[in-house]
Amino acid sequence: MSILKQWWVLASVLVVMLPGCIKNDATGRTQFNVLSSAQEVEMGLAAKPQIVQEFQGSVADPVLNAYVVNLGMRLSKVTEGENPNLPWSFTFLNSDVVNAFALPGGQVFITRGLAKKLTNEAQLVGVLGHEIGHVTARHGGERISKQMGFEVVVKALGAGTGSAELEQLSGQVAQLAQLSYSRDQESESDSLGLRYMTRLNYNPIGQQQVMQIFAKLQADAGGKASEWTATHPDPATRIRRVGEEIAQSYAATQRNSKYKLNEAEYRTTMLARLALLPPAPDAERVLARRGVGLGLWCAHCRVEGEVWPATPLAAAAW
Repeated sequence: MSILKQWWVLASVLVVMLPGCIKNDATGRTQFNVLSSAQEVEMGLAAKPQIVQEFQGSVADPVLNAYVVNLGMRLSKVTEGENPNLPWSFTFLNSDVVNAFALPGGQVFITRGLAKKLTNEAQLVGVLGHEIGHVTARHGGERISKQMGFEVVVKALGAGTGSAELEQLSGQVAQLAQLSYSRDQESESDSLGLRYMTRLNYNPIGQQQVMQIFAKLQADAGGKASEWTATHPDPATRIRRVGEEIAQSYAATQRNSKYKLNEAEYRTTMLARLALLPPAPDAERVLARRGVGLGLWCAHCRVEGEVWPATPLAAAAW
């Protein structure tokens, strides 16, 4: 195929893809997403029961569940555009897996394993705000759409040239681009999380503290992988970047009693009650079924080695 013919194929593909470009209310950027908001909601609601079942249900303490739901719903109300009207739900999973993640359309999950590692309410709000950011930025639909788009381009070029080498090269470029974009999504959700938590007068340092907790967990687990091949930005990178954002955009929140950490409230409402619960199901067994490693914050962004399921959405693999 000539260079001109290759460009014609790409142009034809782009014409098909362009109607999916929309401006996001939360991020202000234009993104490619072939899914409507209603479709994202439907997909998230359909996937939720499987997630809850695989994580052995929600925590059997109505006070703890209400605590997480209340904080999550308060955060959802300070999001942009039509996002406050999404059918938000916040599920406190009965698992010692250290994780949190979100489905498109407003389904947010956090495990008791992660909650036990936190030390104040601002940290919990930071985690929930980060996951809400994935929803409002529509990262789930965007990633599905982006993968679909790359596959269309790769197949079009491969079919047009008959070149296995070109198809393989295109696939590698697509994989690298998606991995890099996933890290961009993480940073974007960090920023949105900071925005939402400060709107409720929580000290954004809480989110940086969560990253410091994960850095320690990673160090205790024997170190870190290369940042380029990791599924998330290196914790040290995130700590530094969030610290810079706090200093530049949220400096007024520091040494300001208006912006709280709520350590005592968290110890009393969360940690003391968690200590009274029976042990959670075995974390390693749960994760072995998912093929996910321990200590990931936001399984939503897992890319490396990812195998997408036959169904359009199964956040169990994210």
